[in-house]
Amino acid sequence: MTLENLRQKIVKSVSNYIFYGWIILLIAAVGIFVSGPGQSHTFSVFISPISKDLNLSATAISSAYGLATLVAALGLPMVGRLVDMHGARRVMGTVVVLLGFACIAFGFAPGLIWLALGFGALRFLAQGSLMLNCTNIISHWFSRKRGVAMGLMLLGFAVSMAIHPPACQWLIEQVGWRQAWFWLGVSTWLLMLPLILILLHNAPEALNLHPDGIKAELTSDNADGGKHSAEFGFTLNEALKTSTFYIVAAGLCTLSMLVTSLHFFQVPIFEHQGLSPVIAAWMFPLSAIVAVITQPFVGRSLDKYPTPRVFLVALATLFGSLVSMAFVSDLLTALVYAIIFGLNNAFNITLFGYMWPRYFGRKHIGSIQGTGQMIGVVGASLGPLPLGIAFDLFGDYQFMLLTLAGLPVVAGVLTQFLKEPTSAEKDNVS
Repeated sequence: MTLENLRQKIVKSVSNYIFYGWIILLIAAVGIFVSGPGQSHTFSVFISPISKDLNLSATAISSAYGLATLVAALGLPMVGRLVDMHGARRVMGTVVVLLGFACIAFGFAPGLIWLALGFGALRFLAQGSLMLNCTNIISHWFSRKRGVAMGLMLLGFAVSMAIHPPACQWLIEQVGWRQAWFWLGVSTWLLMLPLILILLHNAPEALNLHPDGIKAELTSDNADGGKHSAEFGFTLNEALKTSTFYIVAAGLCTLSMLVTSLHFFQVPIFEHQGLSPVIAAWMFPLSAIVAVITQPFVGRSLDKYPTPRVFLVALATLFGSLVSMAFVSDLLTALVYAIIFGLNNAFNITLFGYMWPRYFGRKHIGSIQGTGQMIGVVGASLGPLPLGIAFDLFGDYQFMLLTLAGLPVVAGVLTQFLKEPTSAEKDNVS
């Protein structure tokens, strides 16, 4: 039996019992988890040992991280176009292979330049390309249930938050930070490559299935080329001519920038404000548990309530995360921060997958999401710099945290002007 015959047989067997999209959802969730080595919550655990080993300042590390992330972001529109051309399965397989090698190579960093190159590769492949592929494929398999599906898929991020920081802290204590990256690379291959090879399919239509498992004749939108159809969607150039694109981009960029800052500096900030790095690392799992509990509700809220209102709540939660982090001083305040930040993450990662197909359809979603994600990653690249500079200049993080809390307020106001785009930019309030 050939591999393709095996793949088709599995689809037919599974489809007798459940919609195959739920298998795709599980694979995408594992993919989001596997992106952990390129996420800021994982890097946070490595900052102190890398700083001591390579004798680098907080500004140097955050600048290398930011610059590398910025450069890496420029490649995401290209990845989006490749996904539109070749499908997520082929692109995702390539990304996972390269990500494993990037993890292993990162452990050999002798100085700042190699460190910056490693940051760039990991951010581009994991936080950028792999997450883009996962959200893209869910956009194809789910339409009316997309909010719920995105929320469930992105539980993989919460699981990564729960597992990667304490696991990496343990690996650092056992084998050192360099060898820890070797095991991160190997685990990436073992977890993801078999799933991509055997179970992953790009879109339901290629298997004579339909999004959400709903038959085409029962979905009027499919018959008339409506918004839930695979044939509906703005091109990138059309999307760039709408005000909606820039409002969505501004809101997501704010979330990406500041959530990245909090992930990246959580352990150093906790240490500076009197808590141990072990406690700081274990706040990630608590945030993850909160995210796991709240994420399905966030997804359902996006399917049920007006999108601008949900976006506003997400940005208000980000404001709460920044302010509560500024006043962390003991275990109780750390717990308060971790709970708020967990809800913050539930909103953040769900919105990143949901917003672009929500407003621009799925026909050209790869190129649109690639460009949108590039903007988000640019925000992530800039995020750690203000806190790193503030600490090196003033020896404290609190004032900068409170200053940055003003950004989600501004972004929240902007999101209330979100409207449904049309080709002629004749907007109807969503």
